[in-house]
Amino acid sequence: MDIPAPTITVSFPPALRPRVGGNTRVTTTGRTVREIIATLEQRFPGLSFNLCYETGQLRPYVNIFLERENIRYLQGLDTPVPPGATLAIIPSVAGG
Repeated sequence: MDIPAPTITVSFPPALRPRVGGNTRVTTTGRTVREIIATLEQRFPGLSFNLCYETGQLRPYVNIFLERENIRYLQGLDTPVPPGATLAIIPSVAGG
């Protein structure tokens, strides 16, 4: 028997909100960050292009936080996401 994937909340920065119907937050399912992005892509076609390269690698100017931890310092896109967790997508800030 398959156990359903946990429900999590993803928050989006203003620049990505038009890609997700103007929503600030979206509830979705997935066991890892990679699964969550795939689920979001099914619901909002084209969104994954803004987050990942065609190779599946996270774009360098995109940061995804699981609660308060940057997934780059965890297991990257393969980071497990517990039920009820919140992912925050935050663009990098650069200046000069």
